[in-house]
Amino acid sequence: MKMGMTYDLRQDYLNQGLSMEQTAELDKPETIEGIERVLSSLGFEVERIGNAAQLCRLLAAGLKWDMVFNICEGIFGPGRESLVPCLLDYHRIPYVFSDPAVMGLCLHKGLCKRAIRDMGLPTGWFHVVRSMGDLKEIPMQFPAFVKPVSEGTGKGISQRSLVNNQTELEKLCRNLFARYNQPLLVEEYLPGKEVTVGIVGSGTKANAIGVMEVIMAEENIYSYQVKENYEQKVQYGLIHGEMKDEAINLALKVWQGLGCLDGGRVDLRQDKHGHMTFIEINPLAGLNPIHSDLPILCRLAGWSYERLLGEITMSALNRYGLEMPVEDRSASAVSVVL
Repeated sequence: MKMGMTYDLRQDYLNQGLSMEQTAELDKPETIEGIERVLSSLGFEVERIGNAAQLCRLLAAGLKWDMVFNICEGIFGPGRESLVPCLLDYHRIPYVFSDPAVMGLCLHKGLCKRAIRDMGLPTGWFHVVRSMGDLKEIPMQFPAFVKPVSEGTGKGISQRSLVNNQTELEKLCRNLFARYNQPLLVEEYLPGKEVTVGIVGSGTKANAIGVMEVIMAEENIYSYQVKENYEQKVQYGLIHGEMKDEAINLALKVWQGLGCLDGGRVDLRQDKHGHMTFIEINPLAGLNPIHSDLPILCRLAGWSYERLLGEITMSALNRYGLEMPVEDRSASAVSVVL
């Protein structure tokens, strides 16, 4: 079975003049190599495709694949993570991870929180601010937290994201509008523990890998700078007991309610009363075998990188009624248990 791989190689965009922050979500060679190695061990004939532009050229030339392992984040616009799934849907090519509608909804933090709120799940108060004038219309509470509405990897988040009065709010919003040219999310500040829940599977077959607490050594904000220097600034540890159960229960309701597929992460934080509250969801979580949060969580939970990718791939195959191209999966180096 031929498995294509779509991805955004960070260096390609750095070569075009984009900054390190602009390309923070994109992939390093070791991520692509790691995924390719595991897919090959599963019996797939792996073919590297590259980014959306390269995919378009190959599709126009008539190339096809039995399935595509898609990790394209895109680079511009609120629909950037939806582009490759749209192209593959148009050409009726099966792919791993969520569909265009889910990707677009989850990338827009404000729309996603509205959906979560409509499900009756806890997400705290929030407002989507599209201009400085909107700030005058909002009944604001402090402290509040501010971030761009459609960025990832902590982009646009810093210690200044926590604002304590109207003056700080207006100053930060003015700066973020100028830097990111997109709406902002102003939301309730959640002072408790921050955790991420790793999930594999789709629908009723979705399962939690575990719950990992993100413990900042100095700051209490998981910002872009903290993530870039996580080895010095962050400690990770598994959560157990009632807190784990509460986090998994909420995360699975979010995952299933939004229709996310195959694998990803749900980020939660405790509110002032200690209750787990939804922050955001990543249906296209980073898969760097060493540095990404989901593989880190897996290592703490006793899952190998091979098992993680095997579970994700098996979920996608099951959705399309396809089978893993390995005769004796139980004897393979990859443990796949759904």
